[in-house]
Amino acid sequence: MPTILITGASRGIGRRLAELYSAGGWEVISACRNPAGCDPVGEPLALDVGDAGSIAAAAKALSGRSIDVLWNNAGIYIDKGQALKDLRAEDWLESFRINTIAPIMLCRALLENVAASGLRKLAFTTSKMGSVALNSGGAYEYRSSKAALNMAVSSLAQELAPRGIRTVVLHPGWVRTDMGGAGADIDTTQSAAGMKSVVDGLAAGQTGQFFNYDGKELPW
Repeated sequence: MPTILITGASRGIGRRLAELYSAGGWEVISACRNPAGCDPVGEPLALDVGDAGSIAAAAKALSGRSIDVLWNNAGIYIDKGQALKDLRAEDWLESFRINTIAPIMLCRALLENVAASGLRKLAFTTSKMGSVALNSGGAYEYRSSKAALNMAVSSLAQELAPRGIRTVVLHPGWVRTDMGGAGADIDTTQSAAGMKSVVDGLAAGQTGQFFNYDGKELPW
């Protein structure tokens, strides 16, 4: 039975991913800050992705255990709708800490768990708002933190390819969640199912690409 660890699994896209993988017979590790309060799918894991001590504790708890897919899904969007004049440096730094730095630090901590697995995949929920080519302006903090994540994962892909570890960044679409809002285009099922199909379908040696949830490759 393959194993997946999903961050931000308490609600929204992360929870739906957990439900779909669990229904498919996978062993699911649902990571959230307070498992007791989130009714996790599968096995709960207490993890605050922005806290180095929490990452270290999670890595210790999972020591020696293989993880076929590590899905970095947790993220924040602090500056939604904010104008340039309203931006705060501390919020911008927090966006980078959670959206950019935390996923790479977690990958580093659990790298050997993934390397020991049969599938060896790293998935990252990003956003097409992090695409320089598709930039329509605004959302300085969120866009730049996701663009930086994309670049970091591109570097990660090159470094880990010789070990047979595949990476992919995925735009989930505009999804009806707390972050996306009620007026978004698609629901969590369509988003999660589409991204799952992309990750499940990654061929041997296929790594370092940026996909839409429907499988269309996006420009960086």
